Amino acid sequence: MFRKETRRKKIRARIRSRVAGTAQKPRLSVFRSNKYIYAQLIDDLTGKTLVATSSRSISDKATNVEVSALVGKALAEKASTAGISEVVFDRGGYLYHGRVKALADGAREGGLKF
Repeated sequence: MFRKETRRKKIRARIRSRVAGTAQKPRLSVFRSNKYIYAQLIDDLTGKTLVATSSRSISDKATNVEVSALVGKALAEKASTAGISEVVFDRGGYLYHGRVKALADGAREGGLKF
């Protein structure tokens, strides 16, 4: 019997084999914990994080899905100040649903192109 975590790691490895970020088009990596959601733009060629944000920096009394959308918008604003307009989305093995989808939609609303 597979555990949920093992399943996610297999899916994550499959996604990472196909998705890589560069300085011009970085990888938008998502990590979701039970309490918070984290997003960062990564240049895989140099192994450096260019922009990062999380729901820990947003002190808003809202649902997890609404906060995730705010994280996406905040990431898009930071990316535009860093001169980044296009990204490759890496959902990190999570289903594209709920908080992950809200973060992606918020980033698109903020001006990032996937």
